[in-house]
Parts: sequence; structure tokens; C-alpha cells
Amino acid sequence: QLEESGGGVVQAGGSLRLSCANSGNAFKNDAMAWFRRPPGKEREFVAAISLTGSTTAQSVKERFTVSRDNAKNSIYLQMNSLKSEDTAVYFCAGRRARYYSTRAEDYDYWGQGTQVTVSS
Repeated sequence: QLEESGGGVVQAGGSLRLSCANSGNAFKNDAMAWFRRPPGKEREFVAAISLTGSTTAQSVKERFTVSRDNAKNSIYLQMNSLKSEDTAVYFCAGRRARYYSTRAEDYDYWGQGTQVTVSS
């Protein structure tokens, strides 16, 4: 149901914008999130958004911004000032609830992921 796009290779200090589109049922009321899995590490929370608010992980705060456009059934992750440690596969996820969570196990459906590589 979810398909991420916008990943790629970027130099440190650069920017990327990830998109996540829902090709199935609209997620107008669902909380949505971005997670990432750095190479050789566990999946980690990046950002989440509901209809009433959003939050980002401390490690990306002031560099990453999450947004949503319900009319387009999409969420986005604007990533600025990228660092080598941001290299990871990025996943979007949806939760059939109005409130977001920072725990991956609370999300009900996932995309396949998109690779982001930051070169130093």
C-alpha cells in the first residue's frame, strides 16, 4: 500500500526530500511515521505525524521535517544538512489510529523502503 521515493546518493551537507504515497485506501485519519535502518544496525524512529501534530527524533531535530498532504494521500520527509550517519534505508509506516507512536511495533502497514546514502 505504501511506496517510498526520493532516495539516492547525496553529499554531506546536502538535502533530499522523501515521499511516501498510499496507493490503496486513503489514510486520512491514520498516524504516519518514518523509520530508518542504518547499515548493520537496528531500525530506528525518525519522525511521526498525525492530523494534529508531529515529532522528530532528537538525532534529526532541526534538520528533518515531516509533513503530510491528505489530498494526495502522501507524507514527506524533508532532510537537510545530511550527515554520513543518516545513511540508511528509510521506511514509511502507517498506524490505524489517530495518535502517532515512536515504536515500530505500533504501526500496521509499511512500505518497502528507499535507500539514502550520504557521502562524506
